[in-house]
Amino acid sequence: MPENPLQYSDAPTGPDHVAIIMDGNGRWAQARGLPRTAGHKAGAEAVRRTIKAAVAMGVPYLTLFGFSSENWKRPSGEVGDLMGLLRLYLRNEIAELDRQGVRLRVIGDRSRFADDIQRLITDAEGRTQGNTKLHLTIALSYGGRQEILDAARSLAEQVQRGEIAPADIDETRFERALYTAGLPEPDLLIRTSGEQRISNFLLWQMAYAEFVFTDVLWPDFGQEQMADALAEFRGRERRFGGAAV
Repeated sequence: MPENPLQYSDAPTGPDHVAIIMDGNGRWAQARGLPRTAGHKAGAEAVRRTIKAAVAMGVPYLTLFGFSSENWKRPSGEVGDLMGLLRLYLRNEIAELDRQGVRLRVIGDRSRFADDIQRLITDAEGRTQGNTKLHLTIALSYGGRQEILDAARSLAEQVQRGEIAPADIDETRFERALYTAGLPEPDLLIRTSGEQRISNFLLWQMAYAEFVFTDVLWPDFGQEQMADALAEFRGRERRFGGAAV
């Protein structure tokens, strides 16, 4: 690893798109005798570090799994705390993202959020839409199966209206119906906290992604761990179903 993991001007190319399942906030807090909210706050700091690292390392696309559709089942107090942190992030961090040249995009069922959060998301996306340094996507109230169902339903409705024929539906058209339309597929998935599953995240898009699992809890994730994951990715041979060279 370079002495300064942020210096990557001479590094091999790729990955272009890194997706991260940010896991372990609760365990981080529990290990320190703190409430879960403290873990989520520390996790927000890890988001800042990771965005900065991605920009410095030349990663053009970063997608973070922030809040799943299943997370709504958590205790109401914890959900309320998470919504409060989301409000703070959208109010306080967007100016810095804009300054860094980061474009923000949110995918998922935003209709479940309060009206003010929906407005904050829309405003943040509008303010940063011209930025190109880093395309940051945050999955909120997101579920991969629901995304696929929504895409299938949208295409079925187009067929019903006579706009397309069933034979017109191929992978390219299907991908344009997904929430991630216009984004490249992830090259690398990182999951923190030692868990080794993808938890209903980008199920279609992960078909050929490389997976890196780390025992580091999300609040402790930063530049060094990002550099390690990218180095591991660059050491792998990607064959996309073909034979080894």
